[in-house]
Amino acid sequence: MKHNQKEINKRRTFGIVSHPDAGKTTLTEKLLLFGGAIQEAGAVKSNKIKKGATSDFMEIERQRGISVATSVLAFEYEGIKINILDTPGHKDFAEDTFRTLTAVDSVIVVVDVAKGVEEQTEKLVEVCRMRNIPMIVFINKLDREGKDAFELLDEIEQKLNLTVTPLSFPIGMGYDFKGIYNIWEKNVNLFTGDPRKDIEETIEIDDLSSSELDDLIGEKSAGTLRDELELAQGVYPEFDRQAYLEGRLQPVFFGSALNNFGVRELLDCFISIAPPPRPKESDTRLVKPDEKDFTGFVFKIHANMDPKHRDRLAFVKIVSGKFERNKNYLHVRNGKNMKFSSPNAFFAEKKEVIDVSWPGDIVGLHDTGNFKIGDTLTEGEQLMYKGIPSFSPEHFRYINNADPMKSKQLEKGIDQLMDEGVAQLFVLELNGRKIIGTVGALQFEVIQYRLEHEYGAKCTYENLNVHKATWVEPEDPKNEEFQDFKRVKSKFLAKDKSGQLVFLADSPFSLQMTQQKYPSIKFHFTSEF
Repeated sequence: MKHNQKEINKRRTFGIVSHPDAGKTTLTEKLLLFGGAIQEAGAVKSNKIKKGATSDFMEIERQRGISVATSVLAFEYEGIKINILDTPGHKDFAEDTFRTLTAVDSVIVVVDVAKGVEEQTEKLVEVCRMRNIPMIVFINKLDREGKDAFELLDEIEQKLNLTVTPLSFPIGMGYDFKGIYNIWEKNVNLFTGDPRKDIEETIEIDDLSSSELDDLIGEKSAGTLRDELELAQGVYPEFDRQAYLEGRLQPVFFGSALNNFGVRELLDCFISIAPPPRPKESDTRLVKPDEKDFTGFVFKIHANMDPKHRDRLAFVKIVSGKFERNKNYLHVRNGKNMKFSSPNAFFAEKKEVIDVSWPGDIVGLHDTGNFKIGDTLTEGEQLMYKGIPSFSPEHFRYINNADPMKSKQLEKGIDQLMDEGVAQLFVLELNGRKIIGTVGALQFEVIQYRLEHEYGAKCTYENLNVHKATWVEPEDPKNEEFQDFKRVKSKFLAKDKSGQLVFLADSPFSLQMTQQKYPSIKFHFTSEF
């Protein structure tokens, strides 16, 4: 039964990923500009505009100039509803980004023209490749001196293991950057360096050999461009949409997001080739977007989006059916029916209450502590979406209360931030001391900062020598081996938030010895067993 096909076909939900500082947030802002969503994009770097980027709303992001939380932004462009998930690039927040990638249907990868492919980009692209997510590559900052176009395309192919085909091509680079030839639409866009003009002017050129090109950019540049395009067409495959949708071919665009150059080309091509919402695998079956019944899953939780109201929002990606306000839905994990009187649609920190949402949309649901990351909502069917892991942390510290008068606020703060998936909390069996484990060290700072500013609680940390936390699964909880393990290792045992037993190994060697000594016990590195 083909339900809501029109609404589904209208939607494109994608994530923007890259290494920190390649220009993700700037690109997001410029895309919003085309959707008429913001009148002036806050320059991320310049101190002249004190506005800060629209998509960075946490204080700490404004101070540091980096994004630490995924933001969700929606806008309409030429009749297509676009949902962007802007992810943090900093590797300490990679977990947030990995989770976000479970909620997108396609991805734009941003590469810095001078630095080329960096390590964080490699990791994220690998995740996209594992899931066959369609990718478009945007090579940014062309108005700066950087690597030659062919060198960059080679590097992208080799380091990221992709098959690329350029859909636009730069004319010159850095100081002699003249513009872009758009292979996809067969026209030339000249670079003036004036961001107001750069949006409109494109000049159709169907025939590259015509003298019109020489008049526009000069004979020398025109000659170079003809040679390079000929070479590119010889070396790279023709664009094939099916191959792109299956994740086997990645189109490449060139531009400069800060100068708003090449962004429209990217967007126009994106809305015509990017996939509408895709089916998703659950633990029982494959769920298609055009099914009648609603299903969706929580991929992110954010506490205190508005410091004035202590609210928690659970971000839900709609997979099938339609989501309606005030209708009862089943929270599959705890078997309760719930209804939501004010579901939100997003525009960075501005939220609007909506009545109906369709597959591909992201809805924010006010949450009093019922949701965890990975929870599924349905109209009654027992199914759970899978593949949103909790990673085993790599950095550990004891967390201590620095202000005894505020212990209640500290409890609450830690509790909510852990639900949000910022870090994981372990409580030692031996003495009940609290340990925080994170994937990246910068998260400790974020936790300390947010506890103080959002909950009014102060904490201090104490170092703790732990190499890895592993989840323990005994063959038989009653057998002697397990009892012996609990006795011998009692100093290293803790419970995680959901009461699972966790073994904190202080070195790779001791983990290996423990595994050998207790063969009937399984030690897991993710909490999803």
